[in-house]
Amino acid sequence: MQRTNFGDMACSIARTLDVIGEPWSPLILRDIWVGITRFDQIQSDLGISRKVLTERLNHLVDSGVLERRPYDPRPRHEYTLTEKGTELIDLLMVMATWGDKWQSTNTGPPVLFRHHTCGQISTPTLHCTHCSQPMHATNIDHLPGPGAPTPPVNPPKAQLDA
Repeated sequence: MQRTNFGDMACSIARTLDVIGEPWSPLILRDIWVGITRFDQIQSDLGISRKVLTERLNHLVDSGVLERRPYDPRPRHEYTLTEKGTELIDLLMVMATWGDKWQSTNTGPPVLFRHHTCGQISTPTLHCTHCSQPMHATNIDHLPGPGAPTPPVNPPKAQLDA
């Protein structure tokens, strides 16, 4: 079965899923972010098969999210986040916040985030870049952007009857 190429879709969410939509990828990125950077360490921490880990790491390197660096002449590599990969961690922090709220156990969140600037434990949230107010699904509008597909010149009859 051939995998759908989400990267060709005119949708930013689909394009992001093309990079990290496979379930192991966010967990691999999380491990590398917290300092688990070598193949054997990642494999041991996640309990993932070597074949799947190799495929995922190659995909993340090819996507420009990770960089592979040799640390031993055998050859052995460790993995580091690129700038592109570091920005994906922001997405993972928001996912963790959702998971803490909606999927948590009675023991509380497994990870806390301390903000370097103020030194306080905080919860990552989305804010507007213009007014700094919180952004939520209920207080935004979706407008076509410059990369949106153009509507068909002659819409199908079903659309005309709607």
